[in-house]
Amino acid sequence: MDQLALGDPALLATDVGPVIDAASLATLEEHARSIVAGTRWQHRATLPAGLRPGHYFAPLAVEIDSIARLEREVFGPVLHVVRFAASDLDAVIDEINGSGYGLTLGVHTRIDSVARRIAVRAKVGNIYVNRNMIGAVVGVQPFGGCGLSGTGPKAGGPHYLPRFATEQTITTNTAAVGGNATLLSLGE
Repeated sequence: MDQLALGDPALLATDVGPVIDAASLATLEEHARSIVAGTRWQHRATLPAGLRPGHYFAPLAVEIDSIARLEREVFGPVLHVVRFAASDLDAVIDEINGSGYGLTLGVHTRIDSVARRIAVRAKVGNIYVNRNMIGAVVGVQPFGGCGLSGTGPKAGGPHYLPRFATEQTITTNTAAVGGNATLLSLGE
């Protein structure tokens, strides 16, 4: 974390840019204050001096004792670490599913059967295995969540365009407007 370059996202050397607005920054700072209380360990990067104006949040990594400590989604450079025994994997997935949120899940494992087991059970929109969890390319990697993190079809997915369509049926009684309904008959 200490090697990350924070700054202007227009510069290629920048790893972490600002968050969207002052309200998001305040929400992240409040989350950081509350989530580190009583934790086993945490580490926070430092903001470099002389940052251009913006809403910068120094990345944070924190070990928490339970997924239940997360009351909502956190959008910012925060890594929450929860340790668990391999034998408790199904219980951890149940806890994730029980949160109601399901945008993205990152899995790092060398065991393919573990990755498949998680993918089958986890109720999330996107599962990234052994790779970066950001940067989905619309039209190449459909993106969207489930539950409280979703709004329906994934952006870039095969069911996305119909979401913007509204089906409508119009039926007109032609006899009521002076038409001859027998002309519409297929009989002779």
